[in-house]
Amino acid sequence: MPTETADLVAAHRDDDPAAHLRAAGLKVTAPRLAVLRAVTGNGHLDADAVHARIADELPGTSLQSVYNVLGALNEAGLLRKIEPAGSAALYESRIGDNHHHVVCTRCHAVADVDCVVGEPPCLAPSDDNGFAIHTAEVTFWGLCGDCRRELDG
Repeated sequence: MPTETADLVAAHRDDDPAAHLRAAGLKVTAPRLAVLRAVTGNGHLDADAVHARIADELPGTSLQSVYNVLGALNEAGLLRKIEPAGSAALYESRIGDNHHHVVCTRCHAVADVDCVVGEPPCLAPSDDNGFAIHTAEVTFWGLCGDCRRELDG
């Protein structure tokens, strides 16, 4: 993703979704606007959840169209796609940093975890095998507070 696009989106996430689409080189369409608004600030959503969120606004939109739009927004750097093991792909609007995730092994809740140490990639492999590393993706697994309380209760 071009740095200027990442900076623009990170700095002005909520103010004008159409401007973000244009800045990323995407045509502004009703499905793209609806999907971008549905994901922005709403945590980690799979395509089904996004589809449900836009159903009232765009009732004729197919699930396949939602997948297509999510793919385009991810490719353009406007959304981030994560794929925790055993889960459908999830999309989030927190981009432009190298944060990580924690996933509950019981209920599959997902939360963001800031970079473990320092600036991206924040983790260095013992051998980079000649790669120029720019991102480290870490998923922590455990029990969320709600599941822990339920099991202790």
